[in-house]
Amino acid sequence: MGAVRLRTLTPRDPVWRLKPFVDVAWSINARDPAWVPPLRRSLYALLRHTHPFHRHAEVVYFLAERDGEAVGRVAALINHRHNEFHGERIGFFGFFESVPDPAVAGALLDAAAAWARERGATALRGPMNFSTNEECGLLVEGFARPPMLLMPHNPPYYARLLEDQGFAKCKDLVAYLLERGEVPAALERGAELALRRHRVRLRTLDLRRFREEVRRIQEVYNAAWQRNWGFVPLTNEEIEHLAKELRPIADPELCLFVERDDETIGFALALPNLNEALAHLRDGRLLPLGLPKLLWYRRRIRGMRLITLGFQPGFQHQGLGPLVYLQIYRTGVAKGYTHAEASWVLEDNWEMRRAIERIGGRVDKVYRIYERPL
Repeated sequence: MGAVRLRTLTPRDPVWRLKPFVDVAWSINARDPAWVPPLRRSLYALLRHTHPFHRHAEVVYFLAERDGEAVGRVAALINHRHNEFHGERIGFFGFFESVPDPAVAGALLDAAAAWARERGATALRGPMNFSTNEECGLLVEGFARPPMLLMPHNPPYYARLLEDQGFAKCKDLVAYLLERGEVPAALERGAELALRRHRVRLRTLDLRRFREEVRRIQEVYNAAWQRNWGFVPLTNEEIEHLAKELRPIADPELCLFVERDDETIGFALALPNLNEALAHLRDGRLLPLGLPKLLWYRRRIRGMRLITLGFQPGFQHQGLGPLVYLQIYRTGVAKGYTHAEASWVLEDNWEMRRAIERIGGRVDKVYRIYERPL
């Protein structure tokens, strides 16, 4: 068995040079029935310098090869907005893939660590693809069920690879599964009481005013999560890019705004679990055959993911969360959804966790953020 060699790539490299970096995910995961291949076009769009994230970050990619074959990959990055916002000097890693060989994982992670250290980082944290605003975390519990839309998946042995390289738990992210069933009567009464007490109203997304609605979401999102662990405010360019990606799959009835006296004080976003359709595109390509498959299976989606729920600071801890959860649950049942995932939730966000558990949610998956001092 030959030595591990690393090839360095950058976000400014053309697609053909980045192709081996993308392809290695298929060579490692393709036989895993729970793995959902990403859309290649979306992945290339994220990796290349034209994505808005790269305007406030330094990024490099390492591809591990042995005997002429790609056997692993990792991205190393400095997210300047994160470090400025939190007053930290953290380097991040993401897009980690490796065959079950400590030599491969070690070469990749050591290269990422050295690169981050040269830029002043005091610790290496991840996986982040590229931040908490995108996919993040390493799956450590719940491998049997495929991931929901925009959630990661990986082989079980990845945790050992990281831990053997000196990485330890930094924070766990929890995913809750909710299945269709009876809503507790006490919860319904509590939701009605919250509705009257706070004089709020719920409305759905208005696609005719889509850009205005996106700005409202950005305003609430950046205010609601500003004290959360790992939060990085979304820039105008990032929210516009994200909205462009999600609009084709968004269901306006599953995006709720909470308003009081014409002020948007909160919002919740749930999306149909497009992964149920993407799972049938094993090569990750829309053309020539992928798009018809995607459209066919999209009509048969039975799951949804509640991605985010937040309120302006003055309206947090007021019991409004269960009200919004209940409304999305009712809408989902009426539209034929049989299950939902609420993800992700910080392990120590007990207010949110208890609200989900009150409507029958149970922990289904756990994702871990790791860290190693430099």
